[in-house]
Amino acid sequence: MKRSPAILKNRRGGGLGFAAIAYIGVDYLRFISPAWHARLQPALWTVLAIAAIIRVPFYKHWSSELRSAIPFICAMIFLLSALLFEAISVRSVTAVLGLDWHKDTPPLPDVGQWLLLSLNEKVPQTVVNILRARIIGLHHFLMLFIMLAFSVLFESVEAPGLGLGARFMFTMGIGRLLRAITFISTIVPSARPWCASARFLVPQHPHPWIQKYYVPYATDSNAIRNIINWDVAYADPGEYDAEFRPNWGPMSFLIDFLRPTAPEGSSAWYHLLKKASGGCNDLIYSGHMLVAVLTAMAWTEAYGGYSSALIWIFVLHSAQREIRERHHYSVDVFVAIYVGIMLWKMTGLFWPMKDESKGRRLRKLEKIQGRLMRAAKDDDIEEIRELLKEVEVSNQVRENTRSKAMWLFSGMEGWWRGQSEKLRAVWWSGASPNPCVHRAALW
Repeated sequence: MKRSPAILKNRRGGGLGFAAIAYIGVDYLRFISPAWHARLQPALWTVLAIAAIIRVPFYKHWSSELRSAIPFICAMIFLLSALLFEAISVRSVTAVLGLDWHKDTPPLPDVGQWLLLSLNEKVPQTVVNILRARIIGLHHFLMLFIMLAFSVLFESVEAPGLGLGARFMFTMGIGRLLRAITFISTIVPSARPWCASARFLVPQHPHPWIQKYYVPYATDSNAIRNIINWDVAYADPGEYDAEFRPNWGPMSFLIDFLRPTAPEGSSAWYHLLKKASGGCNDLIYSGHMLVAVLTAMAWTEAYGGYSSALIWIFVLHSAQREIRERHHYSVDVFVAIYVGIMLWKMTGLFWPMKDESKGRRLRKLEKIQGRLMRAAKDDDIEEIRELLKEVEVSNQVRENTRSKAMWLFSGMEGWWRGQSEKLRAVWWSGASPNPCVHRAALW
């Protein structure tokens, strides 16, 4: 019988999928019926919390959760460090060019925006309203992943939940670092020209570094040709207002990146990072879409089922909304999707969601089944031990190919757990061949 695709395959029931759909549906009631939303949302969270608390005493995998605690904490620290670097970069890419540049520079031409506008003219208004509806946002995807991780209490996904969370945060940290490096490498004008002046209180003029190396050659084609030929910043940058430099002590090096202004006074540097409700030029690639894709990948790999297909539909809906509402260009969204998929697949090479060692051992046992049967019939316990050792050695070689640094993060269980007890069980299984083979298969 032909098997269903992995994304539609779920052997643990649909309770988690139902909870996810209920969460999204109830939260969307805030736009349809705020009164019902006010009643149902607390009730839903109360039911989910009570169900989780009831399951806690019956959870059988606390030991694996404890082993994953240190990797979880390390991954959290790594993610927070990446988010701090990203937050500094978000303000820097806007502040370095000055508000005048952002007001005068038009958005880039975007084919995705044109296609969506054209689509609006060809489909019913009901479809357009659905595409424009704010069904799901960043906080929804984060909450869906939290629900996925806590579902280990109900055995909906394989334990440990902290291990799943550690992999998610570690992958997210890598994605955030790559994203920050990408958008600070080439600054792209915002698709919303008013964004910078609305969100940031930064100088009107560009940074002195930009005044020397960019402004004189930004629009003059002859100047661009000359700098290509001479490879020297030869133009006179002119005179600009002096930079405001508060006393930030050992963190004063951040002044050139954050560019505070006099109205902000001597506020600490980290206060500047909290004032903006998002960025403007942190475009390639979309951080919101990265979160959405990683959540969908984790859900698909750990849980599967039709709910995974629904979450991917939500991802696509969010993608077109990012473009439609001009939070991002099409390229930002597409790059975020394939980077998120590749990053999750990459970490899966050394950090699998499920323990693959049992499957490898069973495949190896199938290969040596004939030899194992003959040894059992001959009551050759020594041969059985050698065959089982061969299985373990082949598994150990595979495990040793993983990076030791990633081993620290992954918190995977080692191959040595309980091997002596299992071999002892095989040894004392008796002279009959069937018990030996049966014990070996279980091992």
